[in-house]
Amino acid sequence: MRFLPDDEQREFARTLDRMLTAADTPSAIRAWATGDHAPGRALWTRLADAGVLALAVPEAYDGGLGPLPVELTLAFVELGRHAVPGPLVETVAAAALLEALGDPGDPGLAKEWLPRIASGQAMVTLGSGPYILDADASDAVLVVDGDRLLLAGDPGPVRTGLDPARRLFRPTGSTVLASGPAVLAAADRAADRAALATAAQALGVGLALLTRTVEYVKQRRQFGAAIASFQAVKHRLADTLLALEFARPLLHAAALTSTAPDVAAAKAACCDAAHAAARTALQLHGAIGYTAEYDLSLWITKARALRSAWGTPAQCRARVLGEPRTG
Repeated sequence: MRFLPDDEQREFARTLDRMLTAADTPSAIRAWATGDHAPGRALWTRLADAGVLALAVPEAYDGGLGPLPVELTLAFVELGRHAVPGPLVETVAAAALLEALGDPGDPGLAKEWLPRIASGQAMVTLGSGPYILDADASDAVLVVDGDRLLLAGDPGPVRTGLDPARRLFRPTGSTVLASGPAVLAAADRAADRAALATAAQALGVGLALLTRTVEYVKQRRQFGAAIASFQAVKHRLADTLLALEFARPLLHAAALTSTAPDVAAAKAACCDAAHAAARTALQLHGAIGYTAEYDLSLWITKARALRSAWGTPAQCRARVLGEPRTG
């Protein structure tokens, strides 16, 4: 079992990092939070052109390159590092659900939607609770209700959570697309894919917060010295780095095995590490870290939101112990 990316996978991640660095994602995030999807959609198209979405779609479907969970995980670390807005996790989860329900040789939901997801033409959101992420921006809103798969209609009223760029809607009106035990199994598979992608996103968010905080403490001065020279600051940053680096191999293992306990362990570790990184960043930046106009806040709020998305820490730890999925 290989726990480290190979040279080709590393170069893929570096390419995404360079592309997203040049894309001014903070502007796209702020626009998305107000309901302006144009910058985020343009970024979505660039990610699709780079093959990110095709990694979640089987090769049997037009445009598909996967499923390649290792490469997808590396991509989502970069998406988290740059806090890219939009239902990226939900779209790859929808791809997993449709793959499980579909047959490449037969017309149906999978054959209709998976090629469009791979090419970036379709943004699809998926959920099972009362609120669905980014329903207003999505081309299809899929809802799992017990053993039924529904296509929702009107996105309904908006609700903003911890992260203003994660816009939650209560969809109204729906059409039954499929029902039965197959939907339950497919939904479980999709939830594991979503948890893995969320874990990767969270790790990227935590790494970005650490990098930004290290840069800041080198510049901020107190008592005539950079605060980076203070022992307490060094210890706090070292603890943050250790938590992130201990979470990273759990994420890689989950991508390799795709088993529910490994995915749950990765989700808990990565999200806890990102949440700790957010607390460290906020403490060491001081009051400026609370300021919405300061870009750091975009990553802090995302770290908090991702911690409970697709499985709370308690739910993930229960899954590690073999307990059935709840919530």
